[in-house]
Amino acid sequence: MRIDTLLNANKRMLSFEVFPPKPNTDVEPIRQAIDSIADMKPSFMSVTYGAGGGNSKNTVEIAKGIARKGVTPLAHLTCIGATKDDIRKRLSELREAGIENVLALRGDRPKDMPSDIEGEYPYADALVRDIRDFGGFCIGAACYPEGHVECRDRAQDLSNLKRKVESGCDFLTTQMFFDNSVLYSFLYRLRDNGIQIPVVPGVMPVTNSRQIARSCELSGTSLPSRFRMIVDKFGDDPAAMKQAGIAYATEQIIDLFANGISAVHLYTMNKPDVAAAILSNLSEILK
Repeated sequence: MRIDTLLNANKRMLSFEVFPPKPNTDVEPIRQAIDSIADMKPSFMSVTYGAGGGNSKNTVEIAKGIARKGVTPLAHLTCIGATKDDIRKRLSELREAGIENVLALRGDRPKDMPSDIEGEYPYADALVRDIRDFGGFCIGAACYPEGHVECRDRAQDLSNLKRKVESGCDFLTTQMFFDNSVLYSFLYRLRDNGIQIPVVPGVMPVTNSRQIARSCELSGTSLPSRFRMIVDKFGDDPAAMKQAGIAYATEQIIDLFANGISAVHLYTMNKPDVAAAILSNLSEILK
């Protein structure tokens, strides 16, 4: 099913993100984890994509497996370093696999790519446009409630986002955030600037204190004092940090639903137990 159709139904939904195994790693544990997450029947599942297309085949195969489980897949597609022929080939593979939802991303620059090389896709708006011209896909794109780390300010980031939307994307998914007021302010700015397509907030349950520093560095996400206190208090106790992280993410999601948000995307980090715990916490709310 197309994700824009799901979102337009305006029902409370929880979706999950998973990632394929990295090259030269054991594939089976990752596949088992993804299968377990799919068995929970989220509204849809997104599958990430390696920098420079490194995991493209795994992305397609995992998305196909998710579809066989009866769950709608959303395949990430990154364009940095890719040629237009590369993108057409990948879109053809997705179409042949029966996948109709694509999240269009510029992607992280590979470590071996010189900083002065932009390639045929310097930004994601060009990718969105080419996917639209290729035809047959529901197109999602990323947005950043606190602004993209490479933008000089939020006004520039909003201008870039508007170009993506005008290029033809059907919905947006946000980078993680830990303060819902940041998300609400961002949504007001979008509407004030004429961006009316659905926005799916992305929530990350932090179950390991070491994961958060690197994630925030890459994404530019800030940590509210309330969350910092949780990490400071429980960060050295893995079991307590996991429980606190699940509780914090659950509270975020409940607040989002209470304030009229109908769909939330959960960055599961391939952890079925975390996804299951949050689903259990929301069992009556999602009925």
